[in-house]
Amino acid sequence: MNLRPFHLAFPVHELAAAREFYGSLLGCREGRSSDHWIDFDLYGNQIVAHLAPDRPPPAAHNPVDGHDVPLPHFGIVLTMPQWEELAARLKAAGVKFGIEPYVRFKGQVGEQATMFFTDPSGNALEFKAFADDAQLFAT
Repeated sequence: MNLRPFHLAFPVHELAAAREFYGSLLGCREGRSSDHWIDFDLYGNQIVAHLAPDRPPPAAHNPVDGHDVPLPHFGIVLTMPQWEELAARLKAAGVKFGIEPYVRFKGQVGEQATMFFTDPSGNALEFKAFADDAQLFAT
C-alpha cells in the first residue's frame, strides 16, 4: 500500500504558541503561513493551525483500556524508536500528559505504545507506535 499524506486543519488560540509547540517542541517543519494560519509538516503529513481565538476546546472523553481518551484527537503512528524518542523529549520538556506514555492492550491484539497530551489551545494529540505494525488494524 502506498499511503498518501493526510491533511488536517484545526483551530488554535494563538499562532505564536502553535509555532512554538508544533515547530520547536514537536519538531515540525513550517511551510506556508499567513496572519491567520500556519502549515506544518507532521511526519510527512500536512497539518494547518488556523487562528480561532474564541473557540473553546471540546471536552468529550471515551473509556479505552482504563483511561479517559479525549475526543476529538489526532496524531501519528510512529515507529517504536521514534515514539520512545518523542516521549523522552516531551517528558524532558515538562509536557503535562493527559495519558502518560504507556503500552495499552499489553499481551492482546492491538498492543501499542501510546501517549496523549494537548497543545496550548487544548487540542488533544495521540502519538502511538506498534512493536508489530501488523497490529494496527488487527481484530
